[in-house]
Amino acid sequence: MQSCESSDTLAVGQKKEQPIIEILKENDGRKDNLKITLLTMDFKNIEYLRNGNHRQQQAYFTLSENSILSQLKRYDPILVGTIPINIAIETSDLDIICCFEDKQEFKNSITDSFSNEKNFKIREYQNLDTSAIVSNFYVGDFEIELFGQQIPTTNQMAYRHLIVEHKLLLQHGEIFRQLIIELKKQGCKTEPAFAIALGLKGDPYMELLKFETQ
Repeated sequence: MQSCESSDTLAVGQKKEQPIIEILKENDGRKDNLKITLLTMDFKNIEYLRNGNHRQQQAYFTLSENSILSQLKRYDPILVGTIPINIAIETSDLDIICCFEDKQEFKNSITDSFSNEKNFKIREYQNLDTSAIVSNFYVGDFEIELFGQQIPTTNQMAYRHLIVEHKLLLQHGEIFRQLIIELKKQGCKTEPAFAIALGLKGDPYMELLKFETQ
């Protein structure tokens, strides 16, 4: 198994003297189409899931039929993670980020709305920069994770990673996407999987954000 803690392991077909990102750039002939797709893609509206693969359509049905996003509307919810960008594996959940102004009000609202769902739990994480409220529960075939911060959802790390990863997947094509999925099946988290595939060094979460300006 490849280590998800380090990107020293070579990706499939990578020569030791040539970084995987350079190999991918050599095969990039879709930059104009990439720009158009990025401009038209709106992850804040889940309608795109209706025309997606089976797992994406299942996600759309689950979220819509149970009014999950409607109940979160005042918190500017956005579905992030692997399902929107088609790199989900069997255990992938539905990750929804939210922005709140009042932490206790958000906790109360989430509890009131979803505490009857299977395996509901809610907790708070605190670090030096900010706190987050995280809730997990099951609806149908999906585990749903709600992640709330006092940060606009489009500024949160999960959304920023989603946009970068979407761009990279479009740019580098199907072989790259399958490599990410395989790394995730081996136990890698999403961002470390991208770091391995791209030959990135250092903190994968921060290194990926450098692609925001590329």
